[in-house]
Amino acid sequence: MASNCFTKILCVFSLLVVTAYTKPPNIVFMVADDYGWNDVGFRNPDMITPNIDKLAYEGVILNQSYVQPVCTPSRNAFMTGVYPFKAGLQHLVILPEQATCAPTNRTFLPQYLKKLGYATHALGKWHLGFCKWECTPTYRGFDSFYGFYNGQETYYNRTVVGGIDFRDDKKAVLPDVTKYSTYIYAERAKEIIEKHDQDEPLFMYFPFQSVHEPIEVPVSYENMYSGIKNEGRRKYCGMVTAMDDLVGNVTAALKENGMYDDTLFVFTADNGGWTTFHGNNYPLRGGKATVYEGGTRATAFITGAGLMKKGYTYNGMMHAVDWMPTILSAAGGKPVDTDLDGIDQWDSLRTGAPSKRTEFIYNLDDKNPPICGHAAIRVGDYKLIEGYPGAYPGWYKPETVSEQNPDTGSTKHEQQPNILGRELFNLKDDPYEHKDLSLIHRDIADQLSKRMAEYHAQMVPANFPGNTASASPKNYNGYWTPGWC
Repeated sequence: MASNCFTKILCVFSLLVVTAYTKPPNIVFMVADDYGWNDVGFRNPDMITPNIDKLAYEGVILNQSYVQPVCTPSRNAFMTGVYPFKAGLQHLVILPEQATCAPTNRTFLPQYLKKLGYATHALGKWHLGFCKWECTPTYRGFDSFYGFYNGQETYYNRTVVGGIDFRDDKKAVLPDVTKYSTYIYAERAKEIIEKHDQDEPLFMYFPFQSVHEPIEVPVSYENMYSGIKNEGRRKYCGMVTAMDDLVGNVTAALKENGMYDDTLFVFTADNGGWTTFHGNNYPLRGGKATVYEGGTRATAFITGAGLMKKGYTYNGMMHAVDWMPTILSAAGGKPVDTDLDGIDQWDSLRTGAPSKRTEFIYNLDDKNPPICGHAAIRVGDYKLIEGYPGAYPGWYKPETVSEQNPDTGSTKHEQQPNILGRELFNLKDDPYEHKDLSLIHRDIADQLSKRMAEYHAQMVPANFPGNTASASPKNYNGYWTPGWC
């Protein structure tokens, strides 16, 4: 009997030792740029995205995962777990000649992961500032960086606003201009995976260039959508499929190197599709640069290692600020900073338990004109917008039949604003924001307005300086280069 007891104790002890030394998962964090809600195959059968669809169906599709209305604020939220209005990044995006960047007093996600033994790599679009080296990826926790600093560039020549923008770590380079950018990123991702020391976990942050304008794609991808008459929409859809192939190349490389089964994948858009450049969010209202759902409700999913419940759609509330503590938790860590807005949702996502989030801020921006949205909050099922909601207030169907969609890019508000200059929606009953309830339920609108005012008291002024000539690529052999602030 004593021998049997000793054996059980030994087994339990062995299990504890094995558990304690289990390697954390590899993590691939993919961010699709300006990616529309309706531009993915698992929602729209007209879209060719087999690799994204496969990952999503095998994991957890996030039906209520929110981001900021535009690029820079979302990316800062991903990295820091802090609302942009507390970082001075609530107004528009960082422009090429602005002497600013994501505040350096905040710890970025890869800096935490490095302390847990992760190798950390970033590929693609940075868009968190580069006026000084301390703002750039290899100073913010990444072992390597392969990509561009600004918010956009051409897909072949790698240029924006008169300068070349591409780095291999800190070195200015110009990859083969005959190769579409998804091909060069696939090559580098494969190289990183093949050279990775599998005794340590891998973190790959992959903010894709795709599918931000300019609308450029190899003709082979465009031809996959030959039935679409509108040239812009046809090419945009081709860009989506090119991005999907990039996802497929990354997963294939992980499989070839025996790392796939130990990898956790996170996929999210950084904001809604830009209707002016053929992105589509239908039936959601609005698009990029608005605080309507079409600008802020992201195509997102999580799949792979560590999930206990898979193959379903999760309706719990998630926000961009949650990704930092959630990913860190999946890796076995915890943020040191105690003033985060992000909530660790790992247990909820891996088990299907209710979300720990009940409210969030879409945006708070007092700077005039507040093109990316003045202010909006969600509490439970209700959403309140105060002030200017954004330039794309309509419901825009895909440009799949006609040569032109006359509604795309419209700046006319399709509803007359009420006398209080605010809109209230019940997103459970009206997820597409057709019925403004602010005059019917003034009590609810007042409650949400009061709650938003509490957040407003924590706001720091938007850091949105004017352009400076010292940033010009002419000063740096034609490249956008740090060192001028």
